[in-house]
Amino acid sequence: MKISQLTLAALLLGAASCNSSSDSVKEAQQTNEAKIDSTTRGGGQNAAVREDKEYDSEFMTKAASGGMLEVELGKVVAQRATTAEARQFAQQMVTDHTKANAELKALAAKKGIKLPASLGDDQKKVYDEVLAEKGVKLDQKYVSEMVDDHQEDIKEFQEASTKAGDPEVKALAAKTLPTLQMHLAMVKKIQPTVDAKK
Repeated sequence: MKISQLTLAALLLGAASCNSSSDSVKEAQQTNEAKIDSTTRGGGQNAAVREDKEYDSEFMTKAASGGMLEVELGKVVAQRATTAEARQFAQQMVTDHTKANAELKALAAKKGIKLPASLGDDQKKVYDEVLAEKGVKLDQKYVSEMVDDHQEDIKEFQEASTKAGDPEVKALAAKTLPTLQMHLAMVKKIQPTVDAKK
């Protein structure tokens, strides 16, 4: 029986995923890279096409984990926050990122890109650090992380809106960008109020 390299890579990743310390974003990217390897090697596609596919895959897997963080953390903060501003912002994150995540998942399925099923290590760290806080400190940590997170997201989505190889990935990044910019403006507006709370 002959096993393709893609099947072998999937089996190895499956075995690796039994290790609880594995990063779901990296696992998804490795699976996607193995698939890209198998489809671009014999097809005569050049290195630029391969790089485009790898870039798109990396962008989408990171965006998926980031979107999951916004929703999962937003749900908890919406329940636990002591300030109305943090609660309202968290609920807005749940609403907007649930919609954006659904669009990202649909496009990934269409393109055959595997997305992480759980938070990546970087997002898990943020989630844990925010929820380690209590009371107004939780609100302040959450707002601070959301400022940093959205600044980083905006950079990544701006880049993808021009650099992505697939026109549909490029369009999704461009479509999502104004929402991320609105979120950053919202969270920066509430940050002084939340930070002033004792």
